[in-house]
Amino acid sequence: MNPEDGAPLKPSTPEELAAAVRAAERIVVLGAGTKPRLCAHAHNRTRISMTALRGIAEYEPSEFTFTARAGTPVREIAAALGERGQYLPFDPLLAEAGATLGGTVAAGLNGPGRWRFGGLRDFILGVRFVDGEGRLLRMGGKVVKNAAGFDLPKFFVGSAGRYGALAEISFKVFPRPAARRTLRLAAPDDGAKVRLLTECAGTRWELDALEAAVDEPAVYARLGGPAEAIAALGAEMLARYPGVVLPEIEADELWRAIGGFAWAHADGALAKFALTPLQVPEFSAWVRT
Repeated sequence: MNPEDGAPLKPSTPEELAAAVRAAERIVVLGAGTKPRLCAHAHNRTRISMTALRGIAEYEPSEFTFTARAGTPVREIAAALGERGQYLPFDPLLAEAGATLGGTVAAGLNGPGRWRFGGLRDFILGVRFVDGEGRLLRMGGKVVKNAAGFDLPKFFVGSAGRYGALAEISFKVFPRPAARRTLRLAAPDDGAKVRLLTECAGTRWELDALEAAVDEPAVYARLGGPAEAIAALGAEMLARYPGVVLPEIEADELWRAIGGFAWAHADGALAKFALTPLQVPEFSAWVRT
């Protein structure tokens, strides 16, 4: 099937996905399209859309685990977890834009919550996927206490579909913090932002997230935990650094904007660079020129 002839295939079960892969010579797997530049080009490939392969297959709140199909929107999963006071601590990016669970894993991108809790690869437990020969296979498990051996599901994090088409993914989750507080700490330039980030990282403070603002002279710190504990921590931080506590509604909007790259130009490209803190001011100056 030429991908330019008609609509993409839309399997609704893992078995249909396997059949679609077996019937095709070359494929490209499509999610919600929130990160198109990370996908292989679709020219002369059979397009397989994952939008119909959706839904939470299993959810065990008492075990803090769930299994969902790859095309399930992350925001649907977040809503289901939220009803039981649970969440994905790595803050999946582009959730409000419709990002799917499979696309999030394939892209390997983490949100601000990685600062404290680790990234996506620290929460994935198992995968069910279709390999290049159209076989439906499983790696890992559905529980936190899994068998010993190579933790192969982690290979799929950031793989962009190279190892197979994801059908189902199992994750562990955390209880949602009892309270949250966001501080806006003053940082007049990139050098000050780096110093503040580095100093905060070297303290005993356990921060949920720490983000340097792109378009304003500030660093944002998110605190999570018992209300009294984060109030005390926030007061300690503001005694050391000039800043303010953001109102809850404003803080929620801020973190949603960060997770959706709202600060980026709509018609521009996004690129990810791995830098040490000391390289940030020089790199920022280079970008601006």
